[in-house]
Amino acid sequence: EPFVADEYIERLAWRTPGGGSRGGEAFDPKRLLEEFVNHIQELQVMDERIQRKVEKLEQQCQKEAKEFAKKVQELQKSNQVAFQHFQELDEHISYVATKVCHLGDQLEGVNTPRQRAVEAQKLMKYFNEFLDGELKSDVFTNSEKIKEAADIIQKLHLIAQELPFDSIMDFCCYPLSSPGKYHDLECQLIQEFTSAQRRGEISRMREVAAVLLHFKGYSHCVDVYIKQCQEGAFLRNDVFEDAAILCQRVNKQVGEVFSNPETVLAKLIQNIFEVKLQSYVKDQLEEHRKSDAEQYLKNLYDLYTRTTNLSSKLMEFNLGTDKQTFLSKLIKSIFIPYLENYIEVEIGYLKSRSAMILQRYYDSKNHQKRSIGTGGIQDLKERIRQRTNLPLGPSIDTHGETFLSQEVVVNLLQETKQAFERCHRLSDPSDLPKNAFRIFSMLVEFLCTEHIDYALETGLAGIPSSDSKNANLYFLDVVHQANTIFHLFDKQFNDHLMPLISSSPKLSECLQKKKDIIEQMEVKLDMGIDTLNCMIGQMKHILAAEQKKTDFKPEDENNVLIQYTNACVKVCAYVRKQVEKIRNSMDGKNVDTVLMELGVRFHRLIYEHLQQYSYSCMGGMLAICDVAEYRKCAKDFKIALVLQLFDTLHALCNLLVVAPDNLKQVCSGEQLANLDKNILHSFVQLRVDYRSARLARHFS
Repeated sequence: EPFVADEYIERLAWRTPGGGSRGGEAFDPKRLLEEFVNHIQELQVMDERIQRKVEKLEQQCQKEAKEFAKKVQELQKSNQVAFQHFQELDEHISYVATKVCHLGDQLEGVNTPRQRAVEAQKLMKYFNEFLDGELKSDVFTNSEKIKEAADIIQKLHLIAQELPFDSIMDFCCYPLSSPGKYHDLECQLIQEFTSAQRRGEISRMREVAAVLLHFKGYSHCVDVYIKQCQEGAFLRNDVFEDAAILCQRVNKQVGEVFSNPETVLAKLIQNIFEVKLQSYVKDQLEEHRKSDAEQYLKNLYDLYTRTTNLSSKLMEFNLGTDKQTFLSKLIKSIFIPYLENYIEVEIGYLKSRSAMILQRYYDSKNHQKRSIGTGGIQDLKERIRQRTNLPLGPSIDTHGETFLSQEVVVNLLQETKQAFERCHRLSDPSDLPKNAFRIFSMLVEFLCTEHIDYALETGLAGIPSSDSKNANLYFLDVVHQANTIFHLFDKQFNDHLMPLISSSPKLSECLQKKKDIIEQMEVKLDMGIDTLNCMIGQMKHILAAEQKKTDFKPEDENNVLIQYTNACVKVCAYVRKQVEKIRNSMDGKNVDTVLMELGVRFHRLIYEHLQQYSYSCMGGMLAICDVAEYRKCAKDFKIALVLQLFDTLHALCNLLVVAPDNLKQVCSGEQLANLDKNILHSFVQLRVDYRSARLARHFS
């Protein structure tokens, strides 16, 4: 423990009798002093003893340090001597090594010609056997030494190839030329390779392939290997999956057998594409090429997609430096006869299919599609332009049929969607925007022109004249369906066409074509505004049939029980129905535009209608109630201008019941102050008491 002087003194005093630390004892300072003096003496003696021991240890340490330094010096001297000896030994080893290398070079210079001479002697011996026509050497008769025989035959064949043909015949060494023993042995090696492959002996295959590598028939060995690999590999119906599995299996094996595995695997893939796949594709496509365009296009798209997917899987293997180009050329070699005229087949099929879908629909409606005559439509345009109420003559009765079908539209869009998908997959990148535009043009022709535009023209021709009774206004149904269909058309334009043309000049051309279609349809929809004249005509018929003169000038002023007239009830019900139909048929700003036009015409009709009657006091109150109901109906339009017009009309009707003394005050009110005085006067004149001198005097 660390030494603490205060604690040490306390313990010493505590142990000393009379130290005063223990209770009950008297403090004895002398005894305590005596104890301290004795203890100090003991500490001094202990200090002297320890000091002597320290000095002794220091002397011993100095002595050992001197001895150690002397020993280190001796070791350094020994190390220097050893290093000197090592240098001498290294120099001697280098000298000996130089001598050995020189001697080795001399031996090699002597041995190499000797080995060549021995090999030449052996070749001459074998050459003599060929000249004699009898092969006696074990290397030729022992089938297990076919590798050594192959090496000898290869060398002799090279020698024979260097000799002139006449010399070959003179020396009777024709068997060494191309049709001779060389090819016999080559065939034996290939046969041995084939047998080893069938037995699954990879090591033997590798040995034979290594021997054949120097023979001309090495490529034939590769061909045999490729042919053997494919035996039993294509037993299922899915040739593409079989090909992928085969290549996966061969890829693991080919590196263990051949020294150039990437070349062999590439040749296998080329053989699969040019033989198996090309034959399969041809069988699948030629069957329907001329008889069934739909099935032909589906098969072409499916086969091309599956082939490119197989190519993507094969990209994982080592096929050389430019495997992307290699596989692309293989795919192109298979499909080039079909892709050259693909778009013509696509457009022809799409045209005939779309025409059939439309014709089948019109046949189901027992409708003979007619060409809308220019005269009727032009007359209608002229009438709309002039905003007159001239009758159009007999209109086409559509019997409530809009001649628009979402089923037809979905079928057309589905066919076009599939065409876009095929176009994206099968078209050359440089031709893709152009081909996509042609497909889009087909969609515009059959969906927009032949179906929507025809329905709009038929609907326009079927709009009844404004004086027709009980006219059915089906044109709004046509507008509603056309609007829905065009949204579907626009969605396909954005989802399927835009990605194909977004980075090409065809983008602006397609956008312009779409814009022209929209403008053309909007013109026809604007022409359909004449439907509002029919609505107003229907309201006129209701008012003429239901409104009576006695409604506003009852015989018994004190016995009027109705809140508003029957004509008002029927007109408001009809208007609410038409407003709802307009909202369901249109969207966006078109709704507000049409409702504003209808509201203004509705106000004009009621205003002119009220001008036809004379009003008693109670009749004026009833007219005010009618206008209040009309105003409530006008709120459904949600158009500020229309509501303001009916508010003003309601204020004008107050002139029919106000007391003569208050006429000037009412006319100067907020709602009537800005109106022309003639308008105010015309309403006051409708009062039955207008001719009284008092009323005339007050209003003047």
